[in-house]
Amino acid sequence: MKLTPEEINFFKEEGYLIKRKVMDEALMAKARDRLWDNKPLELDRNKPETWVGPIKAYKGKIDVKGDKSRDPIGKGNDGQNFRWQFRSIGDEDWIVRMLATDPSIWGMAEQVLGVGEVQSPDRIRGIYCTLPEGDIPLQPHRCHTDAHAFHLGVVGYIDDVPPDGGGFIVWPQSHRIFYYAYQTQHGNDHADQYDECIEKFNQLPYVECHGEAGDIVFWHHRLAHTAGHNRLRVIRKAVLYDFRRVDLEEKMKEPPCEDMWRDWPGVQQSDTVSKVI
Repeated sequence: MKLTPEEINFFKEEGYLIKRKVMDEALMAKARDRLWDNKPLELDRNKPETWVGPIKAYKGKIDVKGDKSRDPIGKGNDGQNFRWQFRSIGDEDWIVRMLATDPSIWGMAEQVLGVGEVQSPDRIRGIYCTLPEGDIPLQPHRCHTDAHAFHLGVVGYIDDVPPDGGGFIVWPQSHRIFYYAYQTQHGNDHADQYDECIEKFNQLPYVECHGEAGDIVFWHHRLAHTAGHNRLRVIRKAVLYDFRRVDLEEKMKEPPCEDMWRDWPGVQQSDTVSKVI
């Protein structure tokens, strides 16, 4: 699977790109099973009514209904409110292969960042879940940008994520604004206009990236985004990884380039010339 010139242009202009049916079905099934084998005590795989949050948290471990009993999931697998994050699984070879080093996904990352220029991964972030919100009042989506240093993010769905089911939310074209709202290319050092940019995009339309098991979303590291609210009776199950070029450390503290695609050889050559919103 390759990125077409049209897809690269779309990514350059909009800051994200959805690819359908990419991840391996057998590995996704294994990921779902491992997730449920390490669930918080109050959740039952066969009883969707138990999936509705919020859940309580205690120092990285679930505090089940306030009774101080502890679930067995331990460090690297915790939850709070409507989030459940199974991180400790992220360094297992098979799950790294499912998302980061899958030949198609790795090949597409190298298409935009350069063949031989991408760091080899030793882990992914893990499995991030968004629990159903039930009947609580719907809150507005508020955007943010990530603090850690990387180039190309990828979110993969290991189970179906219908509309309003907690999908990855993005603000198109925001990467072309937020890239210059930092003092450096990859550092977490906001420039003076950062807060103003956040408020601007919070008032603009966003895109909910819903899809089916196996779909992935590529996104630029300065793209405004958030996890969507889950208004359904499903659990949003996603895996995440951050692709980095091998020269990230030496360049991360450089100021933003006039050409923000300087270190993206596969994108730099595209011909997008659209006006920024």
